[in-house]
Amino acid sequence: MSYLEQIQTEVQQFAEVISEALHVETEIVDDSWQVTGATCLVFEAPVMEWNNTNSKITRQVFETKRALLLSDPGQNQLCAECTEKDCCFYKAGLYYPILLRGTCYGMISLVAFNEEQRSNIMDNSYAFMKFTSKMAEILAAKIQELIIREELSSTNEYLKTIISSVHEGIIACNTEGIITCLNETAEKKLGIASDDALGRQIAEVIPGSLLVDALEKKTSIFEKSTEYQSADGSPLHLISNVTLVKKEEKLLGAVESFNTDESLFRIAHRLLRGDDAASFSNIIGQSRVMRDVKSAASAIAKSPSTVLITGESGTGKELFARAIHNASLRSDNPFIPINCGAIPDALLESELFGYEGGSFTGAKASGKPGVFEMAQGGTIFLDEIGDMPLNLQVKVLRVLQEKTVQHIGSAREIPVDVRVIAATNQDLSAKIKTGTFREDLFYRLNVIPMTIPPLRERKEDLPLLIHFLCGKYAQVLNREITGLSEDALDLLYQYDWPGNIRELENAVEYAINYTFDGGLINAASLPRWLSQHTPQTTAGSIEQMSEREKIKSLLQTNGASLEAKRQIAEFLGISLATLYRKIKKYEL
Repeated sequence: MSYLEQIQTEVQQFAEVISEALHVETEIVDDSWQVTGATCLVFEAPVMEWNNTNSKITRQVFETKRALLLSDPGQNQLCAECTEKDCCFYKAGLYYPILLRGTCYGMISLVAFNEEQRSNIMDNSYAFMKFTSKMAEILAAKIQELIIREELSSTNEYLKTIISSVHEGIIACNTEGIITCLNETAEKKLGIASDDALGRQIAEVIPGSLLVDALEKKTSIFEKSTEYQSADGSPLHLISNVTLVKKEEKLLGAVESFNTDESLFRIAHRLLRGDDAASFSNIIGQSRVMRDVKSAASAIAKSPSTVLITGESGTGKELFARAIHNASLRSDNPFIPINCGAIPDALLESELFGYEGGSFTGAKASGKPGVFEMAQGGTIFLDEIGDMPLNLQVKVLRVLQEKTVQHIGSAREIPVDVRVIAATNQDLSAKIKTGTFREDLFYRLNVIPMTIPPLRERKEDLPLLIHFLCGKYAQVLNREITGLSEDALDLLYQYDWPGNIRELENAVEYAINYTFDGGLINAASLPRWLSQHTPQTTAGSIEQMSEREKIKSLLQTNGASLEAKRQIAEFLGISLATLYRKIKKYEL
């Protein structure tokens, strides 16, 4: 009997929770390829006998011990010999191995039986991959618990040796509830020193401990959500497992393992969030310079060529990268952003290229794929590429040239098909001269150069941006804002916005916090630093110039109908008659 079959009830619960969280059908098979957990639609599917021709996908995952995303069942080369390929009832699938110390004990499959489910899997493949990897790790941990129970000795020293390799909090006690072991993770989480806990009653040290309940009822407890208190009185929300320890049917005590991970649905929500709706039409800006940039980006979206986006911080480089991906032929596959400046150099290499199990201290025994693999068929966005260390620049250059990656600790080349979009707010030419950026990598990245203009060079877009941000933060802050006063808009026009859209967003959020519900944002509501850093130029000329630009921009965007002019006047905080006088004055 396989390990997954031994905990089949729990495996079935895992399948149902994964399916409910991700809205796809789920199937979990053990290492004998028997289904140990599945959702109803999988059960209703035709029963299939495994043979050498129709098991290539399952065999591939088990043999390579790597995840697989299948977007074309029946047409993929792995399906070439399958006798059911012409009547395949699968629309797509994501397959993830359950690995423990280099051995594959099973596989989690996310499968689609209709186009809605297929789109769900393909649109969210990277997030689903991360979520499924977490579920596979939890199942692997349960398998490890079974293995530990099989090998568990009655001696306390042997128990300590086993739990030293477990990265969860571990508490063990005997049949009287006396604590016999507390590992380092439990000490850290609970704020209790092992020396202070050993030999004391578990109920005294940890009130409400599940170990007491398990010993009284003589039953193990799995995946129980509970709350303990740390030594300083702060609450700890835990997911706990309590396993009874027996030898030849004699009860020796119990072991509790716990971690502080969020619930499955919270994990799913966090992993799935992202701006997948980014498109050129959603990028705000009708100025000539923005129209030119959006047109150029749209023109190259379907190209496989590498793009280098430059621009100051806060101009929206990632938003453009997402829009390019979503308009490309790769839009059904993952878009994975990596901030090269935010990840420590020691971790960046493993994030990008992945690693083999045990290749360095702290590496997972099962290994880990890198984001170049996870983005297979899609786009990888290398933000702040100018901060990437030179040794990794060489490896990225090799990926661009050879279309392959190598895991840390492995010489095996893994083919990858990804489009690279890089971005920086630095002058890479200057970094090349100082020897901190490779010239050959620059030329590989700079196939299609694109520069996002700073906000100070497209101030005619300010009314549109402010209108959008006011709507956004009025909803977030539960305020009703009727618009901006003329003095507030003039102040926003005069400022140069070194922080670009991000700085404007902060200013608008600040102003709404200091504006009465149902009122206009005025100059007094805006942050003080706006007026303190605004250049003192001739007020009359700036006022006339900015007013003409903002009215012209609003007319171009909203139209010249009577209703449109009413809305423009309301937004500017002036009467309709005043708006008509200004239109005449500026010959608009």
